Amino acid sequence: MGWFGVEFKKDISHVSEHLAIGITTGYLGSLTTFSGWNQKMLELSASGHWVISALGFLIGLSLVAVSIAFGVETAKGFRWLLNRLNLTSPENGISKINYKVNSYHCQMTAMVIFLVILGILWGVSGALVKAKFKHGGSAAELWFACMVGPIGVWIRWFLARLNGRGLGKKGLFQWIPFGTLIANVSAACVMAALSTIKNAVNTRDCDTVVAGIQFGVMGCLSTVSTFAAEFNAMRKTNEPWRAYVYAAITICVSFSLGILIYCIPYWTKGFEIDT
Repeated sequence: MGWFGVEFKKDISHVSEHLAIGITTGYLGSLTTFSGWNQKMLELSASGHWVISALGFLIGLSLVAVSIAFGVETAKGFRWLLNRLNLTSPENGISKINYKVNSYHCQMTAMVIFLVILGILWGVSGALVKAKFKHGGSAAELWFACMVGPIGVWIRWFLARLNGRGLGKKGLFQWIPFGTLIANVSAACVMAALSTIKNAVNTRDCDTVVAGIQFGVMGCLSTVSTFAAEFNAMRKTNEPWRAYVYAAITICVSFSLGILIYCIPYWTKGFEIDT
């Protein structure tokens, strides 16, 4: 994300804004998952490992901050190398590549190509789910997740338009990216609820469907990479405390609701955590 979502995002947008969104919101946003991270900490807490759970959040957040900073710095180093090789414009540092996907014909062609690819992938995933579902296991869960994963991406893309708007007509707290916040918190809550259902029903078919939805929809709906980019951007402003407030709100709200949704049923019903 430090490369394609921060340092080189303007270069990619110069070629195609849709490509920039696809790489950052689509690929990188889906590659990382906040809901899975939160759920693992809930499972540790439910088992009584509160200290390890707290350390998991602290160490995880530290790694996130270091990773995004490292990515940005290495990307700047690569840009410096491009400048030395005279491959970027000296005025703005943007690549000298002049090709742009900004015409109607180019956009329609790209859309058709990617829709065909999506259809093929959906078809392959559906066929493999049909073949593997009756046997259960990780293979069936994986291919089911591939089928439903795009739903999470689309929801997160839709919620992204809430970032920077703030609350109400006056736009209070515009510095909080509410779109990302809602995506991460809601995904964490649904992830916890699905885990509770999985423990309560405890059948092979239910496990396959629930795990597929968790891994696919919730994994793609929540994101750490975008969260990290926003956290890093806030740290570089004149009010860096906002980054830590934003991180605290995201983690505390998700974890607190997760305790109500997952841990309390676990403690009262005596479920066993499937590790």
